[in-house]
Amino acid sequence: MKIKLGCIADDFTGATDLANNLVRSGMRVVQTIGVPTVPLAADVHAVVVALKSRTIPAAEAIAQSLQALKWLQAQGAQQLYFKYCSTFDSTPEGNIGPVTEALMDALGCDFTIATPAFPDNGRTVFKGYLFAGNVLLNESGMQNHPLTPMQDANLVRVMQAQTQRPVGLIDYKTVAQGEAAIRARIAELRSLGVGVAVVDATSNADLLLLGPALKDMPLLTAGSGVAIGLPANFGLQPSLQASQLPAASGLQAVVSGSCSLATNAQVAHFKSTGRPARAIDPASLMNGQSDAVVQQVLSWAAPLLKGGPVLVYSTAEPDAVKAVQAQLGVAEAGALVEHALGSVTRGLVALGVKQLVVAGGETAGACVQALGIAQLQIGLQIDPGVPWCHAPSAHGGVHIALKSGNFGTEDFFSKAFTVLA
Repeated sequence: MKIKLGCIADDFTGATDLANNLVRSGMRVVQTIGVPTVPLAADVHAVVVALKSRTIPAAEAIAQSLQALKWLQAQGAQQLYFKYCSTFDSTPEGNIGPVTEALMDALGCDFTIATPAFPDNGRTVFKGYLFAGNVLLNESGMQNHPLTPMQDANLVRVMQAQTQRPVGLIDYKTVAQGEAAIRARIAELRSLGVGVAVVDATSNADLLLLGPALKDMPLLTAGSGVAIGLPANFGLQPSLQASQLPAASGLQAVVSGSCSLATNAQVAHFKSTGRPARAIDPASLMNGQSDAVVQQVLSWAAPLLKGGPVLVYSTAEPDAVKAVQAQLGVAEAGALVEHALGSVTRGLVALGVKQLVVAGGETAGACVQALGIAQLQIGLQIDPGVPWCHAPSAHGGVHIALKSGNFGTEDFFSKAFTVLA
């Protein structure tokens, strides 16, 4: 089977975020967990290959991304899309820039765009600067991210520090003039030797104007917002059939590892409703105690699940996170928590949980891998960027929502199950 759009995402929640926007615009989409080892068997318009490559060494991220590219090319992908977070976060050395250039080299293309704009979730780009809501990115809380703190909102500057190719800008005035003006600006930048152009977008209207100008571009790099303008390039229109999932059943649970401001508020809201919630202190996982802590959590959850959703979380305020990292080290603290939450997730599913919300990109990767999920069918949107998905082959079928830490309304954890009902 030949697919129209082949996508590579640098984390699991970001992959479902992208797939969600494609589905809403009329594409049938399947998301794979990692690079498949066999040809595509599903009749879909697009495939999103979900990697866990945002924070690994750049060389490893490049190798995984090129492997994904090779598989997508074998499925006949007409256009490639490298998807990163709408907060454009990565380490100072990458991995957005290095992966972008490696994909450009592999495809033999000399130009691509870069824009994390996702207006539905308050991520806008203006004069090359990324805003989260009404503030610059580096004033939004992202400056305190435990793994990828963002201290600069100027995307041209951030991207230039990660790439060998010159980086330019397609500004809001050009975008507002539509396809012809955008194409002319692209031609001008290419003539100047620019290889990557950051694109302004402050609304969905901007993204829809941008879409037609990207029709013939071999590689796109962006957050998920650009996706809303692409299906029309392939003659597709929005359709409810694209988001149909099997009926939901089983028990309900939430597992949260994100420490973002949004997820902290969601944890607090869930607790305020009186629903059962249990915190995991990362320090308690030290010295080989992780398995014991996991068993304690599962023993706590088992009698409560029949009464409705329970929450297990390691979410904490920035100061608390820094204290644990100072004691354990950033990498070890993260790995301990991910392993524990993955084991908790596997245990919850064994107890009969079939409807699962997971918050946090790194947490989502750990939990999906712990469940052995290889493929996800993308369904209805809960909040912008977060759809329900269905893993047909995992434990008899599991509905799962993978929520980026910064996404979702305050009542997201409760609302999610209502949407699925």
